[in-house]
Amino acid sequence: MGSMPRDTISSPPSSAPPDGARSTSTLALALDRVGDRWSLLLVEALLDGARRFGEIGEVVPGIAPNVLADRLRRLERAAVIHSTPYSRRPLRLEYALTAEGRELAGALRLLADWGARAAGEEATPLRHELCGTDLEARWYCPSCERAVDEGDAAELRIV
Repeated sequence: MGSMPRDTISSPPSSAPPDGARSTSTLALALDRVGDRWSLLLVEALLDGARRFGEIGEVVPGIAPNVLADRLRRLERAAVIHSTPYSRRPLRLEYALTAEGRELAGALRLLADWGARAAGEEATPLRHELCGTDLEARWYCPSCERAVDEGDAAELRIV
């Protein structure tokens, strides 16, 4: 696989931020919103639809209730999820992905596939329902209406 331009993923070593300073690379900005294990697992748990606190705790094994509550608050502040009360007394909430949260589905599938392959496991590939062919993730330019290969992508910058 080719490498992506360095400035689209992280800052070059010579411009690394001093200790305590925040990086403003696009990847760092994304990781500020969803960059920990629990947050990504919570997003995955909500891909099938809204769930209540207890239901989320059941489908994300090992997460402590205090960590779950903290990550749900963080994801809501980051506009990745939203909560809706289903009971006022006591206040009980149901959580669902926002449109931005649903946009993470493709990235999570790619990350899960990569993780399975790195662990030597067979990942079940996503398949085209119509013909059964394994799907491939590719960069696509909607203006040119064509796939962008690695040689062309090296010149691209995230704006």
